[in-house]
Amino acid sequence: MPSELGAFLQARRELVTPGDAGIPVTGVRRVAGLRREEVAMLAGISADYYLRLERGRDLNPSPQVLEALARVLRLDDDTRAYLFSLTGPKPRRRRPRRETLPPGTAKLVATLPLPAFVEGRCLDVLAANPLATALSPRLVTGGNRLRDVFLDEAEQALFPAWEQACAYLVAGFRESVGTDTDDPRFIELVGELSLASPLFRKLWARHDVRPRAGAVITFTHPQVGELVLNREKLLVSGTDGIMLVIYHADAGSEAADKLTLLATFAAEYANGVHISRAGRPHPGVHTRSGS
Repeated sequence: MPSELGAFLQARRELVTPGDAGIPVTGVRRVAGLRREEVAMLAGISADYYLRLERGRDLNPSPQVLEALARVLRLDDDTRAYLFSLTGPKPRRRRPRRETLPPGTAKLVATLPLPAFVEGRCLDVLAANPLATALSPRLVTGGNRLRDVFLDEAEQALFPAWEQACAYLVAGFRESVGTDTDDPRFIELVGELSLASPLFRKLWARHDVRPRAGAVITFTHPQVGELVLNREKLLVSGTDGIMLVIYHADAGSEAADKLTLLATFAAEYANGVHISRAGRPHPGVHTRSGS
């Protein structure tokens, strides 16, 4: 059975065409990407050794081998770092990790005059303010960004470039979780989405990795129309991967005016949607009482 390293290598070599690697194509090829022996040749290692890597029989390649494979597979810096993280022994956890939201962060989110929410390592929504919920009624405590974007048609309609948004979200999710794939929450979520969404299965199989970072996001909002916002993702200090997400518009822009308009709907969403989703907090998420 392939290891995480082996599955990654197989997925990434299938994305590199012979033309990308400078290999002339002759005859009929059964694979769209590179063959195992071609990766081995270009990386300067034996075909037998590469086969052992891909089949999970060797989990400790040298840094030099990893550098060569990263070059052949045309990995960017983030994906290269992910490749290196897949090697060596993994520490075992004795119990499932619980995500703890600092109370100060929860207070900050509630008082921000911009759409803001907090997401965990598996993209669970741990807190959200009324303006975030006005932007998307799915942005409430107990929701999950992956599940909503892949399975909720109303959420999908918010993104004119929906498939691209899904691809970025999956790549950020993989980077966030890293090698911590025995986390029960991770297993539950990937299993659910793999069964329910063909697009998720396709994107997950690519093994793309992207940092959870800021970007410019375009929404098609049912009440204010097209809305172009800057998104910031800020790591919450003292936590393991919990992010504060804030949307803001350029000063004086049309989007700034639309955000002001959207704020008038915030009370309605806060009083309606939060009540309807109450009782669905994600198990294992709680607010810490200390500093």
